[in-house]
Amino acid sequence: MDAELFPRSRTRIAPGAVHVPDWLTAGRQKELLDACRDWARPPAGLRTVRTPGGGTMTSRQVCLGRHWYPYGYAATAVDGDGAPVKEFPAWLGELGRRAVRDAFEGLGSGLGDGTGAGTGTGTAGERTPQPPYAYDIALVNFYDAGARMGMHRDGDERSDAPVVSLSLGDTCVFRFGNTGSKGRPYTDVELRSGDLFVFGGPSRLAHHGVPRVHAGTGPPELGLAGRLNITLRVSGLPVL
Repeated sequence: MDAELFPRSRTRIAPGAVHVPDWLTAGRQKELLDACRDWARPPAGLRTVRTPGGGTMTSRQVCLGRHWYPYGYAATAVDGDGAPVKEFPAWLGELGRRAVRDAFEGLGSGLGDGTGAGTGTGTAGERTPQPPYAYDIALVNFYDAGARMGMHRDGDERSDAPVVSLSLGDTCVFRFGNTGSKGRPYTDVELRSGDLFVFGGPSRLAHHGVPRVHAGTGPPELGLAGRLNITLRVSGLPVL
């Protein structure tokens, strides 16, 4: 992966969904990893998420800004140790806004999806929402070699602002589907350490998941065994 015949480039996966390879520098990845390790410590630290049906998610999670649980948000770790949720840092919100600008820069009306960074409308005539978006929550998921994430939608927010996804560590297969069902059609995207994926507009409620993590594929210099995914969202909820 160090020397590829064709370098990876920014790709429009679906209307409103863009993959930007190598968006995070090596230094920025290390900073984010250090922050994630701090956030993962108790109280309100890394936990196993239990579903209403009694099952458990194989990835483990810590939240910032508001605590997510199936299927809502709370001010405390209601399905963990009950401690107040950790603060969502302002610098992380700025990172999210820059991610949206960089993902859609230059794509403009070619998206036709209402998430471009410019003014006006897309090819389908949708209104183009304007940044800055007030990102205020983050879900940090840790995947070991055996962890997976089933197909789901990020539908518990009261905002249609784009979702920003950042990857650290091991490479994964990210399955990006459709808004109507958990099945086909979908596109499998390889997300490596440092990659950015943004989805909004008509893809904001698309089903997506992680069917596979490739163990041992992360940058050795990062010092992470496994994969971290940092997902930034706008809650649309009143300030706590």
